[in-house]
Amino acid sequence: QVHVVESGGGLVQAGGSLRLSCAASGTILGINAVDWYRQAPGKQRDMIASITSGGSTNYADFVKGRFTISIDNSKNTVSLQMNSLKPEDTAVYYCNALVRTRGVVGVVGYWGQGTQVTVSS
Repeated sequence: QVHVVESGGGLVQAGGSLRLSCAASGTILGINAVDWYRQAPGKQRDMIASITSGGSTNYADFVKGRFTISIDNSKNTVSLQMNSLKPEDTAVYYCNALVRTRGVVGVVGYWGQGTQVTVSS
């Protein structure tokens, strides 16, 4: 079994910072890549940042310069540092981890349950 858990969400004032974590555990051999998404009420789920095990990153334009994604392969954990938060960043944040697992050829994506981020004005 594979478990993916997000943590670190909360309530913060505009201009503040939060650090989210995405931890994968279970029968995994390692992470190939992790994508962070967010979904505000009534809106579609948007990808905001991604990282590979080798450290290659990609960001949505609306978070560039404010969010930083990083990976700790030894802990199968990906972090998302969010600075200069705005009220429009309010959403549930999800990670999708593409992992290699024992007994499975290739990679499989697993979603976490999400963590709420609320930015007050």
